[in-house]
Amino acid sequence: MARRSASSGRWRQRQEKDPYVERAAREGWRSRAVFKLAEIDERERLFRRGMSCVDLGAAPGGWSQYAARRIGRAGQIWAVDLLPMDAIEGVEVIEGDFTRADVVAKLRAALPAGIDLVMSDMAPNLSGTREIDLPRHMALADEALAFADEALKPGGDFLLKLFQGEGCDEFVAGVRPRFAKLRLMKPRASRAESREIYLLARQHRM
Repeated sequence: MARRSASSGRWRQRQEKDPYVERAAREGWRSRAVFKLAEIDERERLFRRGMSCVDLGAAPGGWSQYAARRIGRAGQIWAVDLLPMDAIEGVEVIEGDFTRADVVAKLRAALPAGIDLVMSDMAPNLSGTREIDLPRHMALADEALAFADEALKPGGDFLLKLFQGEGCDEFVAGVRPRFAKLRLMKPRASRAESREIYLLARQHRM
């Protein structure tokens, strides 16, 4: 219990000193993660008006919030998360565990024939033990990729958070043949000590 309290205390201190947390609150964003997506969008021109998008691991909704502003009212967004999420105009929220077949079936039933973008900021509940957390995260990445393969239209894009470590290179190698272009990025808003990177795969071939 003492270890958990100390860890929680460090997390609170880091949050209080984090300029992205302060900026998100000041600008009305739901989370600091929005600045990671915004930087990727600025560099790669990820969004366009009227596009369709699925946001996996969406809560509390920062990515969906940003995407909704970028694609406008003519666009469509479906947000999925195990945790409850407050409504966002222009976003259809599906609450449930993405690893459950019934939740994926509900999402599939809501989607049109082809999606322009699947993005995933999913991460498992972290135990703090790398040997446990990395395989859990890679399992989520596999689920997201399988869904993207099915849901994307030809030429669609896939954005995914990855944790560097065992299995990451093999996963990237498996993604590469499915898309015409692939980039790995670490946005400025990603904390320096974090092992997270973002994989952007463009122009789906399957």
